[in-house]
Amino acid sequence: MPQDAQLIFADHVGRFYARHYAFPPMAGRLLGYLLVCDPAQQTIDELSDALLASRSAITGAVKLLESYDLARRTRSAGERMDRVSLNPTGRQPQNFDATLHLEHAALFREGLDLLTDATPTRRAPLEEMVALAEFLAERLPALRDEWHAHREGLRDSGKLPPSGS
Repeated sequence: MPQDAQLIFADHVGRFYARHYAFPPMAGRLLGYLLVCDPAQQTIDELSDALLASRSAITGAVKLLESYDLARRTRSAGERMDRVSLNPTGRQPQNFDATLHLEHAALFREGLDLLTDATPTRRAPLEEMVALAEFLAERLPALRDEWHAHREGLRDSGKLPPSGS
C-alpha cells in the first residue's frame, strides 16, 4: 500500500476519533496507521517518521491508546526498544460496559435530587437520561452476547479470521 494512502487513511481515522470521541488528532492518526502499517509492530522512531510527527507526540498518543486498551508495547528479548502495535484484545467494543451506564444513571439521579421541588418539565431531561442509562445497562450484556455469537458465526463461515489472528 502506498505511504500516501496510509497517511490519508490515518488522517481520516484521526478526524473521526477527534470528532466523535474527543481524542487528540495524533492519537486517532496513530490508531489509523497501526490498522494498516506493515510490519504491524513499529518502534516509536518508525511511527514518528511515518506520521511526520515528533517522538513526544507519538509517545503521548501511544500512552492514550494504551489507556483505552487499543495499543500495546512489547519488547523481544535482547531488543532495546519497544514495539507498538494494536492490542489484539482491544478490538472488543468498550461500549458494551454496562457499568458506565449505571454510573451515568447514578449521576443523573444525583441531579434529580437537586431538583426535588422542580416542575416536571424541569425534571424531565434528567429523568429521561436516567431511564436511558438504566435501559442501556440492562440491554448491553445481552447485546454483547449476541455480538460474540454473531462474530463466531462469521469466523466459522470464514468471513472473519479465527480468533488470535
